[in-house]
Amino acid sequence: MSELVTGEAVALELRPAKLPSRALAVVLDLGVAVAVYIVVTIGLVAATAALDDAAQIAVSIASFLLVLVGGPIAVETLSHGRSLGKLAFGLRVVRDDGGPIRFRHALVRGAVGVVEILMTFGIVACIASLVSERGRRLGDVFAGTLVVRERIPEGRMPYVPAPPPWLAGRFAELDLSAVPDGLWLAVRQYLTRMRQLDPQVGGAMAERLALELAARTGAPVPQGVPAGAYLAAVMHERQVREARRTFGSPTVGYPAPVPGGHAFIPPSGPAPQPFRPVSPVAPSFPPAPGAHPARPVPGVHASGPDVHASGPGGRGERPSTGFAPPA
Repeated sequence: MSELVTGEAVALELRPAKLPSRALAVVLDLGVAVAVYIVVTIGLVAATAALDDAAQIAVSIASFLLVLVGGPIAVETLSHGRSLGKLAFGLRVVRDDGGPIRFRHALVRGAVGVVEILMTFGIVACIASLVSERGRRLGDVFAGTLVVRERIPEGRMPYVPAPPPWLAGRFAELDLSAVPDGLWLAVRQYLTRMRQLDPQVGGAMAERLALELAARTGAPVPQGVPAGAYLAAVMHERQVREARRTFGSPTVGYPAPVPGGHAFIPPSGPAPQPFRPVSPVAPSFPPAPGAHPARPVPGVHASGPDVHASGPGGRGERPSTGFAPPA
């Protein structure tokens, strides 16, 4: 998996494409481009037969640049990184942050590709892809792009476990703006692999991540809350905020179970300290030191004013509105 984090601090676990799949995609793209170039060349030769030699050479150079260089650039720009070969093998070109590429990225990749693919028959591109940790060629390095696999077998992608219901919504007031992308990625990787870790090692890792996350947010870990459950709840809160920002949803409740995912289950080991369940809809917090409990207001309940409680006698009559019907 490639450790990619978007500008919205959303961790993307993408699988970089390896050399064999990329080579097959390039061969397919070149085959289509050469076929189109041959057809265009035949048409241009028949159309420019009356021109002199210099004009025919200029037309042939223009057709070469237009079809074999400009064609792949236009296709990658319009398809956002999905050429015919990449679409056939489930690949896609993305930016280093996981976003779709633009014209400048495709232009740099195409210009460098003329040297490392066409002029050297792909030798330079193969060597660069083998040396690079992410399988990038020189065009990807200069353009700041990465070729990833879009089609991944179902069930192999790890899911972040949902937090316990009693913790959902409890951290809605936390300031998550100071949390770096690397810490989010570390928390996500721990949550997706905590069942595979040794209990002592996983517990120590959870404690360390929880303390670092609490230091970044400025709020300590609530007493009695296990470190793993705290990480899952804060990660869920970040996902809720991103969903609200992306889709404009006014209210986001507790998420439904993801197919193939699972709820948060603490790793095996010593039992956590008991804690008092908190409602996921309206979480209760202990009163501040010295604060007085709120007094109930007559006729008003927690869910709103009581429409049946009225008047001085409280006989269940509706209050007068001062409206008199016309005679």
